[in-house]
Amino acid sequence: MRQNRHRFAVACLSRFSYTAAMTRPLLSPGCADALLFDLGRVVLDIDFNKTLACWAGHAGCDPAEFAGRFSSRDHIYLRHETGEISDAEFFASLRASLGIGISDAQFLEGWNAIFAGEMPGIAPLLERAARRLPLYAFSNTNGAHAEHFSAVYAGVLGHFRDMFLSSRIGLRKPDAEAFDHVVKAIGMPAGRIVFFDDLAENIEGARARGLTAVHVTSPGDVAEALAALGL
Repeated sequence: MRQNRHRFAVACLSRFSYTAAMTRPLLSPGCADALLFDLGRVVLDIDFNKTLACWAGHAGCDPAEFAGRFSSRDHIYLRHETGEISDAEFFASLRASLGIGISDAQFLEGWNAIFAGEMPGIAPLLERAARRLPLYAFSNTNGAHAEHFSAVYAGVLGHFRDMFLSSRIGLRKPDAEAFDHVVKAIGMPAGRIVFFDDLAENIEGARARGLTAVHVTSPGDVAEALAALGL
């Protein structure tokens, strides 16, 4: 049982943990016309263990029993993030894969429990940057999460002129089409947009489409990048 618990912790936290920093871009005042931010672990903190604990509580089991049964790479998960399937269809799939018989309302409660507040210090940074440059958000997310965080975190999210959410635009990072769509919508050259994300694959995808990308590996990375931009 102890060994299973260890595997569970590693498997469930890997998707939502910071990864080793990539090469830092050269930033200087005046080199950006717009800033583009991921949400999870950049603007909003997330803790998937809270989700699993909530579901396990409703199901009357130990969260460790879910080890290996949930994957953010699963095709159902990805289709949910591009708006191809409903929350009800997604929860039905979870009900089968996790082997628990909880209701859609209970799944939704746990699903939204993932949000653990704003990232430390991000609100004043966005407020200050928004006085100088237009800010945008670009997140792989789903309808249920979007409805939840748009209401609960309306204050900090209000600094963004627009939010490009995968479930609304039908495209996900790190796909080239997703970045091209967002760049076109912003209406500025890709090279004049600075993008912030915590996942290396998204940084690579952004750079491949010409954006300047900052790999966020700690809360201080955003502050340092903004300072380098003279913001």
